[in-house]
Amino acid sequence: MSFLFSSSLHLLPPSNPATSFSHHLPPRIAAVSSSPAVGGVFSVAATSLSHYPHGHSRCGPLYCSSSASMSLEESTPASQLEDSLLYARAFWVSRYVIAWNVEVGSGSCYLFGSKMATLRVNDGVVEGYDVKIKLEKDRGPLPENVIKKFPHIQNYCPFTVPLGSAVEPLLKCQLAVATFNSYGQCNNITCLQLPGVLDDLFSYEGPLGAVYSKEAVSLYLWAPTAQAVQAQIYKEPVGGRPFEVIQLEELDGVWRTKGPKSWEGCYYEYEVTVYHPSTLKVEKCFSTDPYSRGVSSDGRRTLFVDLGSDDLKPEGWDKLADEKPPLHSFSDISIYELHVRDFSISDQSVHPDMRGGYMGFTLQDSDGITHLKKLSNAGISHVHLLPTFQFGGVDDDKSKWKSLDIELLEKLPPDSAEQQSLIADIQNSDGYNWGYNPILWGVPKGSYASDPNGPCRLIEFRKMVQALNQIGLRVVLDVVYNHLHGCGPFDPSSVLDKIVPGYYLRRNIDGFIENSTCVNNTASEHFMVERMIVDDILHWVVDYKVDGFRFDLMGHLMTSTMLKAKNALQILTQEKNGVDGSSIYLYGEGWDFGEVAKNGRGVNASQFNLFGTGIGSFNDRVRDAMLGGSPFGHPLQQGFVTGLLLEPNDHDHGTDKDAEFTLAVSKDHIQVAMAANLKDYVLANFEGKEVKGSEVRTYDGSSVAYASCPTETVNYVSAHDNETLFDVVSLKTPRNITVNDRCRMNHLATSIIALSQGIPFFHCGDELLRSKSMDRDSYNSGDWFNRLDFTYMTNNWGVGLPPKEKNEYNWPLIKPRLADPSFKPSKSHILAAVENFTNLLQIRYSSPLFRLKTANAIQKRVRFHNTGTSLIPGVIVMSIEDGQEGIPGLTQLDPIYSYIVVVVNARPSEISFPCPALRARTLQLHPIQLMSTDPMVKNSAYEPSTGCFMVPSRTTSVFVELRKHE
Repeated sequence: MSFLFSSSLHLLPPSNPATSFSHHLPPRIAAVSSSPAVGGVFSVAATSLSHYPHGHSRCGPLYCSSSASMSLEESTPASQLEDSLLYARAFWVSRYVIAWNVEVGSGSCYLFGSKMATLRVNDGVVEGYDVKIKLEKDRGPLPENVIKKFPHIQNYCPFTVPLGSAVEPLLKCQLAVATFNSYGQCNNITCLQLPGVLDDLFSYEGPLGAVYSKEAVSLYLWAPTAQAVQAQIYKEPVGGRPFEVIQLEELDGVWRTKGPKSWEGCYYEYEVTVYHPSTLKVEKCFSTDPYSRGVSSDGRRTLFVDLGSDDLKPEGWDKLADEKPPLHSFSDISIYELHVRDFSISDQSVHPDMRGGYMGFTLQDSDGITHLKKLSNAGISHVHLLPTFQFGGVDDDKSKWKSLDIELLEKLPPDSAEQQSLIADIQNSDGYNWGYNPILWGVPKGSYASDPNGPCRLIEFRKMVQALNQIGLRVVLDVVYNHLHGCGPFDPSSVLDKIVPGYYLRRNIDGFIENSTCVNNTASEHFMVERMIVDDILHWVVDYKVDGFRFDLMGHLMTSTMLKAKNALQILTQEKNGVDGSSIYLYGEGWDFGEVAKNGRGVNASQFNLFGTGIGSFNDRVRDAMLGGSPFGHPLQQGFVTGLLLEPNDHDHGTDKDAEFTLAVSKDHIQVAMAANLKDYVLANFEGKEVKGSEVRTYDGSSVAYASCPTETVNYVSAHDNETLFDVVSLKTPRNITVNDRCRMNHLATSIIALSQGIPFFHCGDELLRSKSMDRDSYNSGDWFNRLDFTYMTNNWGVGLPPKEKNEYNWPLIKPRLADPSFKPSKSHILAAVENFTNLLQIRYSSPLFRLKTANAIQKRVRFHNTGTSLIPGVIVMSIEDGQEGIPGLTQLDPIYSYIVVVVNARPSEISFPCPALRARTLQLHPIQLMSTDPMVKNSAYEPSTGCFMVPSRTTSVFVELRKHE
């Protein structure tokens, strides 16, 4: 792939294919322009620059280049020098230090600045500059603080900017550094990346955005590279002309102005005149405020809105902190992941005007709310909402949405390709998207509100949080700080990259935007990016009283960012801030990949780096061990729950000995997870050796365990990404087993998550046998493939072949399964799944022994049996011991049960497991399972004289020992 420049044709190196993540849209390519204009005189001593008209160049997201920077000895051939300004391979890392991996030898190095962005190279001569400063080569390495901040350039050569140089005004220019040989000929030239020097000179902790007082409204915008900034004030959310245009004044990189209180309720937009590295021109960029707290439809203009106004508060809002569901410990958390639109868009018990939005959560007797109440009463503590900030991909104006005839879709065969074809035709024009396309982090999404203009979305979002709290559920927001939907000076979705171009988005060593998260990676290692993330988190907690955050691709943020956020929350109190910040739980995806892998850009918030922080990360090890392989492996690879060895499908798993080995290893992975994935937890592995959790290895040799305490582990078997749990089970199991068997496997998987130490996490629909017709990536598959039915009539299985784009290669596997009516569960299956799920939750919350708070407590109390070389394949036996009051040793935690045994039987037949260590106990089946309508679990039994457990096939049985009271 290449980039087309408008003044002449220049081909850049082909892009590096970005690592694909299923909920992100693919990157796009757009044209970028260079500037042929010639500039005028520039004063180095100037403190501000006048602005200039922008050109008509267009810019979209830039791919990161796969080429490496030049070696120390290499110089650029004269024929390529003119193209070198397309790159930014030098780094201005602090006021007086520039890093570049070139060697000048007996030559020289100069810094060039052009106010009008007219730098060019003509026959080896640099032209079009206003400033030329000689740089001195430093013989030593880069300073330690620079290496720590920019480890990926640690071996670059430092060049010194002369003391006394007026650096601040230079940063408003097009900048380049060039080397010259001893004859004065230019042999290397490149533009500069500026985040380091901007952090050094302009790190700022004062007010940003719109600040309200009794008499006035003040605006603050951090834009140290801008040449001029205007605020255009409008009465209308769209159209019309500004009734006032204000020139902001700059002080230390912050542009500011003060206006009348009458601005409240109006809208504004910034016009920023700034050099933009993507077009190599000085541009006029039109943008909303990065710190917007309200916007018009589709975020085109920022709304002047004071969130502290009583008019924006639902009745009782200020007392909500006192009425929140109790949370005594993070160990008591269990999380239910939900998409706002999915929840009510198909719920016929909800008024059509309220379906699919915030207000769908405010009813008391809808089918969906009735179901949530059932889960809340059983023990679910937190509802995790997929992105609710202002995102791209869904128009806020509902009148522009396209839809399909549902009756037509319902008439089509279950394995037809027609449904997905019809949906693909409108998928970018309907009302559906998961929302992982951030435009503005700090504003609720307008498409979920009754009216996307004005303060409606703000009020309704608060009503949603309040309503969920009132039925016993705390609210977690899914936040996406790792990337932005747009970039460049003209993309309507671009905001931050218009305000301070080249700062907020992480770039590679050639100067092109990194796209390992799919598009436009952000750089939390930069001071003002980190500050904005922390500010945003505090805003959602204080202004919307949310209770937690799930960080998308958290590993692409720095650990320092996560800790600053956590520490900032810790100091919030109900007395001062109206919220208890210590009750806010943070967790996310700690994947380690891309340019940040192995601390490539600093210590990133990956699983192993979060040890000891108290911040949770998703445990993919237990998911893969249970289901088999990974979401990126062969779709028929079986695991512990899906029949590996015991009920083989047609996939080649090697010899029986190979499959038995894989099953035993998977069992160890699951047992480590059930002990909260603690690094130092000691257990006996399948070989009978005592090992720590960190010594149990994954397929690539890395440690399974990474946590220091139970709340650093979020155990899950399914989430919005990839196929649903029921669909995975239906795909991986042999086609000749029954739907009853598949339902029991679904139950078995959720039981392991529900009864493990650590934080259990469930995808909405795990308890409903939810299907997406085997769609592995439903982020843009519309309401049809994402339907939920809280009447329990259907699980959405067999609604057509899933969308071609992400699933076609699996259609040969999917089609016969969808066509087979025996795969489809009945209402009775769904009702049984709901009961099984709520029973598991009730069992978890029936004893604090399932929710131990410390690593030490887990090590002392949790034991695994059925280990070593004589183990029964496909069976896990876990015991949890409590102490006795007045007896030395373990303290007493549970007033009801003194001992618990969990037996997980993944085998297709009943097992009899004698355990001498558990002989002579007074164990009995848990009362909740005794009262279950599941006849199989009721057949579970324990024989005290032999310590033998009898557990039916594909069943998890919980045995308890009632405490003896005098």
